Amino acid sequence: MVTQENSVPVARLGELERAVMETLWDLTADWDLTAATTDRRGSAVHRTATARQVSDRLGAARPLAYTTVLTVLDRLERKGLVRRLRLSRAHRYAPIATREAYAAELMLDALGRASNRDAALMRFVDAVSPEEAEVLRRALLGPEGSGEPQGGGPLGRAADRQESGP
Repeated sequence: MVTQENSVPVARLGELERAVMETLWDLTADWDLTAATTDRRGSAVHRTATARQVSDRLGAARPLAYTTVLTVLDRLERKGLVRRLRLSRAHRYAPIATREAYAAELMLDALGRASNRDAALMRFVDAVSPEEAEVLRRALLGPEGSGEPQGGGPLGRAADRQESGP
């Protein structure tokens, strides 16, 4: 696992771990952020799901035992990708970061492994669509071509991270 300052953990995910994370992100993506619950310390917790909800949603696509889902969620917690909260009888799980923040960290991790970062970046830029190239251009030049980048990096912005409490 690789971490950078102000970033989320980057852990390589197996197929089942990826499926569980995708399901957790899907389940928690559209929830009303004003409807926060609290953990035992009284910290606000947004966007949580129970293991049963994850299992039920996953079961529609691939049959998995509920205990298997619990085991995978436990592994994801140890990897630092989810938080487990005891709010009542059932534990609730929350992703540490958004899907987009995690993807950005994976890209940064891959770039960090390249022996020639410039060549890797050039190859990446050559592979993106014209629409994606425009997004990159705007990100690098800032709003209306001001020359000021948009924020402190893909993961340094609070909007890209879930609430994690104190």
